[in-house]
Amino acid sequence: MTLWGGRFTQSLDTLAWALNSSLPVDQQMAFQDVEGSVAWAKAIHKAGILSDEEHASISAGLDTVRNEFASGEFIFQPSDEDIHTAVERRLSELIGVAAGKLHTGRSRNDQVATDFRLWMLNKIPELHSTLIVLQNALVEQAELAGETIMPGYTHLQRAQPILLGHWWLSHYWALKRDIERLQDLTKRVSVLPLGSGALAGAPFALDRDALAKYLGFDEVSQNSLDAVSDRDFAAEYLFVCSMAAVHLSKLAEQIVLYTTAEFGFFELSDAFSTGSSLMPQKKNPDVFELTRGKAGTMIGLLTGLMSTLKGLPSTYDKDLQEDKAPVFAATNTLLSILPVMAAALRTITVKPERMRGAIDSTMMATDLADYLVAKGVPFREAHSMAGRVVRAAGENQVRMEELPLEAYQAISPVFEADVYQVFDPLESINKRNTVGGTSLQSVKMQIAECKMQNSK
Repeated sequence: MTLWGGRFTQSLDTLAWALNSSLPVDQQMAFQDVEGSVAWAKAIHKAGILSDEEHASISAGLDTVRNEFASGEFIFQPSDEDIHTAVERRLSELIGVAAGKLHTGRSRNDQVATDFRLWMLNKIPELHSTLIVLQNALVEQAELAGETIMPGYTHLQRAQPILLGHWWLSHYWALKRDIERLQDLTKRVSVLPLGSGALAGAPFALDRDALAKYLGFDEVSQNSLDAVSDRDFAAEYLFVCSMAAVHLSKLAEQIVLYTTAEFGFFELSDAFSTGSSLMPQKKNPDVFELTRGKAGTMIGLLTGLMSTLKGLPSTYDKDLQEDKAPVFAATNTLLSILPVMAAALRTITVKPERMRGAIDSTMMATDLADYLVAKGVPFREAHSMAGRVVRAAGENQVRMEELPLEAYQAISPVFEADVYQVFDPLESINKRNTVGGTSLQSVKMQIAECKMQNSK
């Protein structure tokens, strides 16, 4: 059974059929196709296209089809070109000729766009929830970190001391932006194309607002040409997924780095590590490396769809059959990564002594400049003087706190005996007490804010 072909005298070539068929991909929208068909039957019944008896028969038949999908009893046939064909074919087997009226006024163009949007509206909350699980794992680690200090880095060079909790939470906020983008995207997905027909609209008195309300859409499309061609929502969804994958990759890269022998800040649980087939000593962070690698694949999915869309003319073209596979793949990838990442983070063993050992007094050079500023020295001069102290310590092969006071006062008489108080890393951290800073008080406030955000 096909949904077209009356004007053709030959069957489609076997290889062309295989190329044309989208069932292996779009069968993921089986429930959405049934849901949309139930709504459409209701709309055309109200418009006088279906009798009461026909509407009842179609609705009962679609309910059976839905149950078959739910139980796994639905059997696809070689003649099923796509999920729409499969559903209508099975409906015909169940109720007979009345099934042929279901597609009145509807095209696969507006049907697939509706199914796709419904599918995405179902997936967005699932992704949202899974992102929150990872956020919660980060907050838990931040709480456990307490006063644990670590080097903060810029350019991958040691910069200033920070709290480990502050570092964990830096990844929380990136994920929060991903969640916000998902939420914002929802309003652009929640636009009903059904009733647009192939391109020009439906010739019947359909109540599209009622259709939208029944299916859970916020509004109806305002231009039928745009409605069947619009895949902005799919591209935007892929961007959100790709951005989230980039954030996960950034976190994964740092975990990989910090678990190396050179850093030794973290140790992974055996449950989230792999070994080498040759080297018995190896403990590899494959979970995090795979996460990092899949970010590149996700970006490729986004780029691929954008390239497909860039040159299409108005309304529907078969190129748009390529819209769903990357979206489904990106979703499946994220939903496979996120729970593993959350579980792996919760089992990480932190090595506070290694982190503390990586902090040296040169990382308080900015504090030294601030010390001078507090004594009235303009910052630019103070910056230069602090740099000269760093150089003097290096030339004498001692730590900055080991330089005698005379050496400091040779650089500037402003330096006094209290200069050595500058080199306490926890004191340096707790000076950064502004909102968003790394002080213990600020981080506690940040944790409280994160918990409040995730309880909404």
